[in-house]
Amino acid sequence: MNRPSRADAGRGDATWRDEIPPPVVRPHGLGDWLRVLRRGTGAVLVLLLGVLLILPLRGIERLFHGRRRPWSGPHVQMVCRLTLACMGIGWQRRGRPMQGPGAVVANHSSWLDILVLNAAMPVFFVSKAEVATWPGINILTRVTDTHFVVRDPRLAQDQAREFAERIGAGHRLLFFPEGTSTDGRRLLPFKPTLFQGFLDPALPDGLAIQPVSAVYQAPAGADTRFYGWWGDMDLGPHLLAVLAARRQGRVTVVLHDPIPVAGESRKTLAALCEDAVRRGIA
Repeated sequence: MNRPSRADAGRGDATWRDEIPPPVVRPHGLGDWLRVLRRGTGAVLVLLLGVLLILPLRGIERLFHGRRRPWSGPHVQMVCRLTLACMGIGWQRRGRPMQGPGAVVANHSSWLDILVLNAAMPVFFVSKAEVATWPGINILTRVTDTHFVVRDPRLAQDQAREFAERIGAGHRLLFFPEGTSTDGRRLLPFKPTLFQGFLDPALPDGLAIQPVSAVYQAPAGADTRFYGWWGDMDLGPHLLAVLAARRQGRVTVVLHDPIPVAGESRKTLAALCEDAVRRGIA
């Protein structure tokens, strides 16, 4: 998960951040706190049980499959679906996960993307290294084997080699080409530099990229940006506001047709994937 720094506010493609974020309504009254307790307790218990089960599962899986994740991947997928159900958030998937070697790119709107996109298909997020220190989220990222990257040109070759090894092991690495999270109402331009990694000759033949659109629908009567989490918004208050909502909204994950990498440049790949994701959220 990637969030903008304060310096982003001055960029030409980030002027939308000057908008005032929707007010984060804190729980008030017994009813709100009972919903927080009921939904939060259920979600935490499911996540804890999922973590406890995946540790021995991964140990056995490693003996038979090495770095491949044919068992623990679907396990994480089911845990995330159950967690969303405990939170009361509606969820559905359209389209089918790709077959064969490849990666996934998606729009980025919220901390909920971790649950929403893992629920759609077994994936491994690619995120900046700082996320590994975020309380709570760092547990999810480590259990789901998130691929952390450091923005340092001196480490580019080593990180490209790690990327190729994971793709070769059958991992579906998921990238956010916008480079930051948004308010969920728009799609920022995809950064072509990210797609350079897909052109590495060390990657398997037949590599493809599957664009994915995560479309959030706010609860009835709420601000359309209700689930969006960006800029300087604090995680705790936003999490409580989501759990306390009297009525929850829903999210639809649209899996688009995979785009073969062969014959494309980083710019054409970025354009093709951006167009697919944009059509999905439109």
